[in-house]
Amino acid sequence: MAHSARSHFGLALLLAALSTLGPFSIDTFLPAMQAIGLSLSASPLQMQQALTVYLLCYAVMMLWHGSISDAIGRRPVVLATTLLFSLASLGCALAPSLGWLLLFRGLQGLCGGAGLVVGRAIIRDKLDGAEAQRLMSQVTMLFSLSPAIAPVVGGWLFGAFGWHSIFVFMALIGLALFVMSWFALDETHHAHLRTPLAWRSLLQNYLEVLRKRDFQLLAAAVSCNFAGFFLYIPSAPVFLLQHLHLRPDQFLWMFGPAVSGIMFGAFLSGKMAGRRGAREIVSLGYGLMFAAATANFAYNLLAAQAAMPWAVLPLALYTTGMSLAAPSITLNLMDQFPALRGTVSSLQGFLQTMLSSIVAGVIAPLVWGSTLNLACCMAGFLLLGFVFRSAYRRRIKLRG
Repeated sequence: MAHSARSHFGLALLLAALSTLGPFSIDTFLPAMQAIGLSLSASPLQMQQALTVYLLCYAVMMLWHGSISDAIGRRPVVLATTLLFSLASLGCALAPSLGWLLLFRGLQGLCGGAGLVVGRAIIRDKLDGAEAQRLMSQVTMLFSLSPAIAPVVGGWLFGAFGWHSIFVFMALIGLALFVMSWFALDETHHAHLRTPLAWRSLLQNYLEVLRKRDFQLLAAAVSCNFAGFFLYIPSAPVFLLQHLHLRPDQFLWMFGPAVSGIMFGAFLSGKMAGRRGAREIVSLGYGLMFAAATANFAYNLLAAQAAMPWAVLPLALYTTGMSLAAPSITLNLMDQFPALRGTVSSLQGFLQTMLSSIVAGVIAPLVWGSTLNLACCMAGFLLLGFVFRSAYRRRIKLRG
């Protein structure tokens, strides 16, 4: 048992490291966005496209990562995408204009989600039930360190070596993960379990999953829950630098509490696995998120000027609830289609990231001018997520 636990922790560490490509691509360059815009003669709104383009490509390719891994195995997908991510990051570092930067950011997006999508499928390939939830929670805890570390590292690199060094750092991460995966990642989806990668069958698989109302409701719920927090990520330069009057090297003041909440929620989820039912765990998660959204709204409504630490503490409580509920919902989603776990993971990731790209490119610029608007938008996304989850629960009761 002890050997198994160590083995699973090693796997969790590797899968969490692979999953860092996504948040590192988003968060590391946030402190330098204004400087990159000045260097490339781009306005703040144009620089926002560097995030939006990445997320759009990230979302579209998520439809393929899982399906390709269902057809050819998990290991080849991980190796190819980590190597290509490294090359795309070098392209970003050498970009002479905004157009070239957007091109290579798009290439980063095409590769950045593979570790997250394929990692979920690897967990379900190897484990079931409470053990799968514990490993999913371990991955979430380890992976959640990345968003806290990334902007701090980005701010330090930017201050010491300039913005180009941030993308060189991303390239080194991609290369390191390629080497680690080459030597440490075993294949978990063997040949006799694979499904052919054909356009017709792929489309049929997508339609089969998308047509199921349970999938629609749960995927919408977890996407809206995440959007309530993600709203603050593209808004971070405005929220922290303008509203809270912090410096580019002080992004940890927001990301630290938020990520601590993610880690604590994942820790609670792992501890409660097998002891409490999934329904009870998810309900507790929503209770914490509603408490956080209410506190966030009340503070920003009553305070004359948003200030530390009160402006960011509700984010820590919100992400605790979000992270507590997410593993149970995610496993429920994949268990609806045991033979298509990679496809389900891809579709869930696609829907969540598409919503995030809309938040980054459209909604965040509309509301980041006011901390009260940000709080109201968070509450709105949470309410939508709760409505979708409640509709799913009603369907379960009717069938039962």
